[in-house]
Amino acid sequence: MTGHEEQGGAGRRVGRRSRALKIVGLTLAGVMTLGIAGAGWVYWHLNDNIKSVDINSALGDDRPAKAVTTPTAEPSASASPLPTGSINILVLGSDSRSGKENKKLGGGSSSGARSDTAMVVHVDAGRTSATIVSIPRDTLVTRPSCPLSSGGSTSVAYNAMFNSAYSVGGAVCAVKTVESITGVRMDHYLEIDFSGFAKLVDALGGVTVTTDQDIDDDDSHLHLKKGTHHLDGTQALALARTRHGIGDGSDLGRIGLQQKLVKALLDRIASISLLTNPGKLYEVADAVTSSLTTDTGLDSLSELMRLGQSLKGLTSDHTKTVMMPVVTAPSDHNRVIAKEPAASELWASLR
Repeated sequence: MTGHEEQGGAGRRVGRRSRALKIVGLTLAGVMTLGIAGAGWVYWHLNDNIKSVDINSALGDDRPAKAVTTPTAEPSASASPLPTGSINILVLGSDSRSGKENKKLGGGSSSGARSDTAMVVHVDAGRTSATIVSIPRDTLVTRPSCPLSSGGSTSVAYNAMFNSAYSVGGAVCAVKTVESITGVRMDHYLEIDFSGFAKLVDALGGVTVTTDQDIDDDDSHLHLKKGTHHLDGTQALALARTRHGIGDGSDLGRIGLQQKLVKALLDRIASISLLTNPGKLYEVADAVTSSLTTDTGLDSLSELMRLGQSLKGLTSDHTKTVMMPVVTAPSDHNRVIAKEPAASELWASLR
């Protein structure tokens, strides 16, 4: 073999290596581009999942005053600090039967919806402790006049069931009614429906709950012996909806079970490392956002993430669950009214 041939062979090898490196480089560039595009698609998809209601514009200034908070430190050039002030959030569980999944889980008519579960979540300044106050849906209240999205407003209603506010005026009327009876400004609003709650529990791998008595409720299709159980999404939802076969069969017994579920969810979220498991994180995020309705202050993935990050120090051990003090309504033994002055004192402690 001549030197010219040897040089030509080396040239071909260099050329092949060069082409190979280019192919590898282009492939890596393609993978990176797809990864960035994929991340962008995930963000867009989750962000697009979220539905919102402009409660602030609908209610205007006819509301309790916002809590005065201590200003946070000046934001750095790289990022603004997470909020640390106290915050009040109205969380509703909607019993809407719309959609195939909700019909399957809840049954009943596809028309209309009610606030099956209502909780005022008060997070203390520093955001490491919280109080969750459940409002029985059977509470008789004075429902204020509420603006309607179609124009006009509802009439004031006396001795109306609390959960009727959502039925007649949606999220806006639910918030206005809660603020009317509590005197506490709701900084944010979160609503999740039947299928969303079940999907969230399944995405988290279930929740562990201990019941203090046997539960046999044909209406919610739940049958559990007294003790500790690991529940999937459908079972957890049935537990949240159970009212027959426990206590006196009223909404008050169910509230205790719902509060157990809230703490179980907090424990479950704390026990799994979502940030180290992108697949699981996406599954949980998709379950939450696909069935979530918020106020416009939380209607983006970035705002929800910011809220979640500000609450990372909150655990179930530092979360107190209570029910608004009530007594049997004189006008109807199947309904309750706020017990005074205990109810007013509770709400005052959250302002």
